[in-house]
Amino acid sequence: MSSRTLLKLSPLPSDSHSLPSPSLPGPLALASGSCSHGGCCRRGAAAAMVIASVTAESNERIRTLEYPVVDLSWKRGRAAELLVRACEEFGFVKVVNHGVPRSVIAKMEAEEARFFALPPCEKHKAGPPTPLGYGIRSIGFNGDMGELEYLLLHSNPSYISQKAKTICRKDPIHFSGVVNEYVKQVRQLACQLLDMVGEGLGLQDTRVLSRLLQDSENDSLVRLNHYPPWPGSDRAVGDADREPAGGKSRDKRSGGRIGFGEHSDPQILSILRSNDVDGLQILSAQAEDGGVWIPVPADPAAFYVIVGDALQAMTNGRLVSVRHRAMANSCRPRTSTVFFGAPSPGTRITPLPQMIKPQAPRRYKSFTWAEYKKAMYSLRLGHNRLDLFLADPDHHDKDSGITD
Repeated sequence: MSSRTLLKLSPLPSDSHSLPSPSLPGPLALASGSCSHGGCCRRGAAAAMVIASVTAESNERIRTLEYPVVDLSWKRGRAAELLVRACEEFGFVKVVNHGVPRSVIAKMEAEEARFFALPPCEKHKAGPPTPLGYGIRSIGFNGDMGELEYLLLHSNPSYISQKAKTICRKDPIHFSGVVNEYVKQVRQLACQLLDMVGEGLGLQDTRVLSRLLQDSENDSLVRLNHYPPWPGSDRAVGDADREPAGGKSRDKRSGGRIGFGEHSDPQILSILRSNDVDGLQILSAQAEDGGVWIPVPADPAAFYVIVGDALQAMTNGRLVSVRHRAMANSCRPRTSTVFFGAPSPGTRITPLPQMIKPQAPRRYKSFTWAEYKKAMYSLRLGHNRLDLFLADPDHHDKDSGITD
């Protein structure tokens, strides 16, 4: 594996209205990941601890770096501008003051904990994953493995109500009610963010993206993940193995345990939330030779937004689908819930007309979401699927925009 270095995010030019909060370090608020305890403890509610096979390569390097934060209580125009900036440079952003009720989150957490605490024989009644359902270690159909168990569900309320009978036999109505309300709230957040992306990009129709998630036939999913504790977590990467900020790179000599391997999300937008155990890492796209892994400290009060392949294609590569992974190095279990916002299977995905310019020629062919899913399920987890849909520079496809 080649050596990786990272170019830090440069701030936007400031003006008299650039600082939405006096505590912000610059126009684009940046959070910094740091760790000194291997991810097994926390110094307080505000502390952010980071940890750097199913094992990571021994010559990978992890660096503590800043990543973007957007506060939805800021003025909408400025927040939209910063959201787009984050999606362009990172493909990732932490969102705070998101408006999803704490009670909805708490009920979802309780149902998640209740399911994963069931005996294995009971959990397996909700599987096997085809791809929906309960799975353990095996990811997809092509041999990918991870140190986790998960429950993947379609977001359709009728599907959840039916599936609940195999997931929570004691009270399936309660389970489906909790999950459906959570999905409803997080979908609303995803639509709000996509509308802000449309505004930040200057699209004539700012709701062109969010309407895809509001379609009654949308193919959005929700996945509940449980990463069990690692008895060897005392061997997890620590400060001695991490590349110091501003200093010379050091290789991480002690490998880590991978919960969910390196990949990009195929959908439009993913909305992730976890408990207070670290594990998420994003791969910087801003490197001369491949980037470094940036650990993202857990924050149960926030949501993490991940740009998917479909959004990268629709914005003609302006917004980047970030590669990421989940580590399972902690001595405590980590749980996360991810909403994957996707269009209907028949939706044709193609670069938006306003994203194609003489200086930014068309990068991707048109394809349906069903065609992209078929390609996804035929490939390994870490494959760069969008490479299969690159446009022929000599072929001028007149089809532009999004159609059903």
